[in-house]
Amino acid sequence: MKLKSLVLTAIFSMMPFSLAFAEGDTLNSGDTAWLIVSTALVMVMTPAGLALFYGGMSRYKNLLNTFAMTIVAYCLASVIWMMWGYTLAFGSDNGGLIGGLEYLFMSGIGVDSLSGTIPTSVFALFQMTFACITVALVLGSIVDRMKFSSWIIFTSLWVTFIYCPVAHWVWGGGWMGDMGALDFAGGTVVHINAGVAGLVLALMLGKRIGYGKEAMFPSSVSLTALGAALLWFGWFGFNAGSQLAADGIAGSAFLVTNTSASIAGLSWLFAEWLYNKKPTVLGLASGIVAGLVAITPAAGFVNLPASLIIGLVAGVLGFFSVAIIKHKVGYDDSLDAFGVHGVCGIWGALATGIFANPAITEGAKGWLYGNPRQLWIQVVSIGATAIYTAIGTVIIVYITKALTKGLRVDRESEIEGLDSSIHGERAFEIE
Repeated sequence: MKLKSLVLTAIFSMMPFSLAFAEGDTLNSGDTAWLIVSTALVMVMTPAGLALFYGGMSRYKNLLNTFAMTIVAYCLASVIWMMWGYTLAFGSDNGGLIGGLEYLFMSGIGVDSLSGTIPTSVFALFQMTFACITVALVLGSIVDRMKFSSWIIFTSLWVTFIYCPVAHWVWGGGWMGDMGALDFAGGTVVHINAGVAGLVLALMLGKRIGYGKEAMFPSSVSLTALGAALLWFGWFGFNAGSQLAADGIAGSAFLVTNTSASIAGLSWLFAEWLYNKKPTVLGLASGIVAGLVAITPAAGFVNLPASLIIGLVAGVLGFFSVAIIKHKVGYDDSLDAFGVHGVCGIWGALATGIFANPAITEGAKGWLYGNPRQLWIQVVSIGATAIYTAIGTVIIVYITKALTKGLRVDRESEIEGLDSSIHGERAFEIE
């Protein structure tokens, strides 16, 4: 009788857990721990990795300004995301275009709120880091010549009216996700979005004084190499964390991310070596980032052989976009945000439509696996993102220009350097 009571007690004590599991989501501590770590990894990418990567490529007189603009973008996007950005991206769908306002100022999200198997607060933080780095990437196109005040206004408007809607389209229940577009970790949402915006902003700002007539040497290739290493490190959270679970797909995403970055670094290096007769550290670092960009939309959908092809093409494509196409066309994309993020992001989104393997993720089937329509869907998603971002960025530029009485610093400040003229500081003591 005593044994029977113990058995019944054990069964009934398990029932609430069993019923909760059957009725809805249950927190998974392993998934939660992995996403917290991934969030920290992606956070490191912006105020540390990207600041160093971009800062080292900027001229010595603008290094601190590049740091400041990168870090202030992270701060602004963090606050905006928690006040209204998250709900615009992940609130209830409105016509496939934008999220509702039920999560304004994170209302209704408590410590027990779940998104799948993880706390909603952790999911919101993870997604916040994507918004932060996306707008910071835009900066690469316009360092050396934009007002700090204008950058603050531009960042605030761009995150709200460009990033959040596109994120909703793809990941928040919007029309692009419903159409079947594949973007595992941000090919369209992050890289094409930022690359196109950077190109538009660079064209509207105009070229730097002396561009094409005088040498504009990086302040420190060493800082850029260190920044690339930190970006590479953080990108494992960016891509593998986007699975939102500690499982086999996350492991596969981790593997293909590292492989694509490695082969792209080599392919850029050797392309540069053959073309310019010099294998530069800057080229190697840039190639690694190009490979990371290209694999981002495909990371959870492709196998190892596909990642080798994606990375190999990204390195070569990125090099020729930066070394040849930019100079032939004549636009001044200061740190090649469009050449690396825009061009390689487009390649990555297309490659996802070609190489998506249903053996990796069920339902993700590319052209090589009998679904040529997926490639067309990817083309539509690329085109829609580029058009919306380009038009929206133009509008935001005009609004910013009106609010700050011009986007660009004056001639004297640009020649003197923005570290001194804007911030009253110097990164280096020059004799």
